[in-house]
Amino acid sequence: QVQLVESGGGLVEPGGSLRLSCAASGTIFSINAMGWYRQAPGKQRELVATITSGGTTNYADSVKGRFTISRDNAKNTVYLQMNSLKPEDTAVYYCNAGVRTSIRGPRNDYWGQGTQVTVSS
Repeated sequence: QVQLVESGGGLVEPGGSLRLSCAASGTIFSINAMGWYRQAPGKQRELVATITSGGTTNYADSVKGRFTISRDNAKNTVYLQMNSLKPEDTAVYYCNAGVRTSIRGPRNDYWGQGTQVTVSS
């Protein structure tokens, strides 16, 4: 099995910064793309940012220039540096990873349990 554990959420004032981390563990042969998604109350889950194993990144328009996604392949960990936070960034943030557990096995998507980010004065 594969587990994704997020950390780093919390309460921050508008304009502040937070750094989220997500570590994958378990039976891992390889990890393809990793990413962050978020879900605000009453809204659907939406993509925030993704990063491939080679380092290619993709961002939602709403966070471009403010958020930076990165990963440490040796540690199976993905990060999300969030700067210039706005109240509309308030949501539960979820980590996602596409993982193969064996050389010939399929790639399956795994999700973390989510971490709350609240931006408020």
